[in-house]
Amino acid sequence: MALVVGLCAPGPLLAAQDGGKRPTASVSKRAVAESPGKKPVARSAQRSSRSVARSRPPVSAGRSSVAAKRPVVQRVTAASATSRVSYGQAFGLHAVDDPLDLKSSVALVLDQDTEEVLFSKNPQAVLPIASLTKLMTALVVIEAGQPLDEMLTITREDIDTEKGSRSRLAVGTRLSREEMLHLALMSSENRAAHALGRHYPGGLGPFVAAMNRKARELGMHDTRFVEPTGLSSRNQSSARDLAVLVKATYDVPLIRELSTSPEYQVVVGKRQLHYRNTNGLVFNPSWEIGLQKTGYIAEAGRCLVMQAELAGRKLIMVFLDSAGRFSRLGDAERVRRWLLEQGVGASEGLGAEGNPRVTS
Repeated sequence: MALVVGLCAPGPLLAAQDGGKRPTASVSKRAVAESPGKKPVARSAQRSSRSVARSRPPVSAGRSSVAAKRPVVQRVTAASATSRVSYGQAFGLHAVDDPLDLKSSVALVLDQDTEEVLFSKNPQAVLPIASLTKLMTALVVIEAGQPLDEMLTITREDIDTEKGSRSRLAVGTRLSREEMLHLALMSSENRAAHALGRHYPGGLGPFVAAMNRKARELGMHDTRFVEPTGLSSRNQSSARDLAVLVKATYDVPLIRELSTSPEYQVVVGKRQLHYRNTNGLVFNPSWEIGLQKTGYIAEAGRCLVMQAELAGRKLIMVFLDSAGRFSRLGDAERVRRWLLEQGVGASEGLGAEGNPRVTS
């Protein structure tokens, strides 16, 4: 059963655990020796997990396909989530321990080619995804085949009335569709992303419909979009669905190129605006990142998805609801270090199929 945290009709509170006890992890001996001690479980999470145990079996660890049959989804109310607390925090997902002591309440790492899960933590939880939304925005724009050199204009319709966020793209700014895509993917420019949706054939409504239609085509059954920027907390997905989205967008060379660009400059009138990538790992030479996107709103916490090559293997990494400005990058580093210590690509001392594996 997937845990869905969103703005829905009131329902029972579900804990992040599968079954009535603290989730267990299947790990190598080395990972167990290095893992931190267990933390106490919040009483509310214990009570909730016992109620969940009566209605569903535990999730099995091991080899898993991203496109596997989706579990039944039970939605819960988000009335207790406030602007200062993420949905994951409000519903106890941070109380779930994992052997790597990640700061993200949701994490998933899998092999891009085999879809084998190497690490998972609350992978079925459905949460707001913030600007990770922009990967689907870019995919829909590119698949529509609209001219990339067509000039688009920022209007008052593109101003953020959801969160009141700022933008360096003033009303009246004219940039090409490709430039808008570049800023949306690399620097998470909200007005650029909104303008891309607004200039879709038929306007914003048909664009959002196309986003949801594409999600269904990809088998992202836990995913819903209501706008193209990610500013709305009603844009929600699960780590498993986002891994599907990363894999699909990685197949588009332009999205790979624009999302991993370290820096970019655009000319606006007489000014030249300089933008930097929101993901500091793209500046780190020890990482081979093929695609990435960051995201943040208060309801979602800090989010990050990446495709990266490690020891000759292509991996997809998803981190949701991380607490702390740099913690999502720290979590990615922890996972990377753990995989290298376990000898990714080697066959000695790892899981049954020659790979490290952690599930919780």
